Amino acid sequence: MAGPTTAQRGAAKRADTPARPPHIDPGERRLTGRVRLILAAVVVVLVAAGAVWVLYGSSWLRVERVTVSGTDVLTRAEVEAAAAAPVGAPLVSVDLDAMADGLRQKLPRIDSVDVVRSWPHGIGLKVTERQPVLLVKKGAKFVEVDAKGVRFATVDEAPRHVPLLKLDADRSASLRRFGGDRLLQEAVDVAGDLPEKLAGETEAVRITSYDSVVLDLSRGRTVMWGSGEEGPVKARVLAALMKASPKAGHFDVSAPTAPAASRS
Repeated sequence: MAGPTTAQRGAAKRADTPARPPHIDPGERRLTGRVRLILAAVVVVLVAAGAVWVLYGSSWLRVERVTVSGTDVLTRAEVEAAAAAPVGAPLVSVDLDAMADGLRQKLPRIDSVDVVRSWPHGIGLKVTERQPVLLVKKGAKFVEVDAKGVRFATVDEAPRHVPLLKLDADRSASLRRFGGDRLLQEAVDVAGDLPEKLAGETEAVRITSYDSVVLDLSRGRTVMWGSGEEGPVKARVLAALMKASPKAGHFDVSAPTAPAASRS
């Protein structure tokens, strides 16, 4: 039997040989890459333009309402009016820091405020009000002072359980040396160190010098506090002293390591 011819063997060899990929010109490859880059850039631009339009140009994400929380003395209407939110403006364009600064300037009772965007149509205002620890008499009115020494409000009636500052200027050499603001801060520091129960019983903080602070308590009791130093320690010592001597009318914690109590 005759074997395959030379022509047949050549055809079989060619059939077993893998086909070569078609030749692609390097220039054509570069052109294809550029087209892909251009298409990708166009897509990015279109997406970005769409996002900008949604945020700034559409009516979908605009300021429609303001919510206020955390108020106590202030009303929500007062805070909302002071915020002056740009109703109808794109929500993304609202300057939150500027709004917070404006609120603190217009309403000094505000200690801090968190201003946040509440998507898709709101602005949220979370207010923290200053709390008075001391009152300063001003004519027939009262100035509220917080624990930082900030005079933040003048009110017609004294709030309950907030002591009145009594500064004896005629007898105070410290007033001439340190000035009224320094002595006020000393009194504020003392009032700020009082625990809530004791603060509620304190009717006045009398100060004649930097190291001579006296607390006038309810039921005619007095406390010689001394300076504002070691305030938390003095507060704990006083609490223990009052518990041990419930009928005493005068307490001395100016030297907290040697406290004393007496009936008068």
